[in-house]
Amino acid sequence: MKMIEILLVEDNPADVELTRESLKDSGIVNSLHVTYDGEEALRFLRKEGEFSDKPAPDLIFLDLNLPKVDGREVLREVKDDPVLRKIPVVVLTSSQADEDIVRTYDLHANCFVSKPLDLDQFTTVVKKIEDFWFGIVRLPAKK
Repeated sequence: MKMIEILLVEDNPADVELTRESLKDSGIVNSLHVTYDGEEALRFLRKEGEFSDKPAPDLIFLDLNLPKVDGREVLREVKDDPVLRKIPVVVLTSSQADEDIVRTYDLHANCFVSKPLDLDQFTTVVKKIEDFWFGIVRLPAKK
């Protein structure tokens, strides 16, 4: 089975651990890479500096409210880049604002998911996202 590379862009350490545990319990073999702000995420995606040897992700989980460069700007830069735009971006955020939903879809997010506050629901949501993107959807091959 192919190793699935996931980039989690999240500044909340508790949400990072919840996501890590949810992915670990799934049946899909994955490697979770974490960046804690938008600037670091863009360096990871562009393979700059300390991220020069990191693999391209198959999927990005992106929070919106990030330090340095916010998630909306990260999304815009990813979807404006001819190489990066093929990577599906799941906006996984605590926001439920209609404005954020509309704006992220205008920026070509692949989906918008509001983080549940309940631990069990959060785990269920992450597993369903993973099942969908790696069990049902067919993604383009990486070059």
